[in-house]
Amino acid sequence: MASLLGRRAKGLTSVLRAPARVSQSTAATASRMKTFEIYRWDPDSGAKPRTQKYEVDLNTCGPMMLDALIKIKSDIDTTLTFRRSCREGICGSCAMNIDGTNTLACLCAIPDISTKTKVYPLPHMYVIKDLVPDMSNFYVQHKSVQPWLNTKPGTDKTVENKQSKEERTKLDGLYECVLCACCSTSCPSYWWNSDKYLGPAVLLQAYRWLADSRDATHKERLDFLDDAYKVYRCHTIMNCTNACPKHLNPGKAIQAIKKRMADESH
Repeated sequence: MASLLGRRAKGLTSVLRAPARVSQSTAATASRMKTFEIYRWDPDSGAKPRTQKYEVDLNTCGPMMLDALIKIKSDIDTTLTFRRSCREGICGSCAMNIDGTNTLACLCAIPDISTKTKVYPLPHMYVIKDLVPDMSNFYVQHKSVQPWLNTKPGTDKTVENKQSKEERTKLDGLYECVLCACCSTSCPSYWWNSDKYLGPAVLLQAYRWLADSRDATHKERLDFLDDAYKVYRCHTIMNCTNACPKHLNPGKAIQAIKKRMADESH
């Protein structure tokens, strides 16, 4: 009988404790509301640019800024416009300015819940709509540096064009660029002279081919870059290197181009 009463007492105790467990579970799933203030502009509306605030429960979306933007577009405001594709920091599509820093939304963790996060398109570029900048000039500049391999006449293109391991190593830190333009749009020299100065991203790409041992047009590439603006508007401010979400060093590549030009002139 004593044993039976003991088991009943334990059962009663567990029943009495149950609400506490429910309370703890409820607390664990409490809403984690975060405010996002996002730049909005629709050229078809005729209205001036503005910012719009959105409240998102972080328990219902992923940990990255791109997750929050997708959540807003899917569940709150389908008119919000931005670029995105791979979600892995490979395509460079989701470049934007988050809390004053150019970065890729897919690689940027959502900042602390206690602060309001401001999201703008890349600075000093024409805006097509909302967070979508016009990249036309950037792509024209990229094309101008011939971002492809120019081989010697008569090179057999049906077989692999080999290079040594040491030569291949020289391309590290160059080929990884995803052309997101975070570096170029963080550069004051590019803000002021984007029509003439090629900017950090394009010059990094230009040096990628100057550093390639298989390319046969190094002199022609340097001749193209040798004027007062294309390269020499760089004043080594180094915003570009700080801004690169892939942790590359465009500033170093630009200085390498300048050194190659100096060496060629002697």
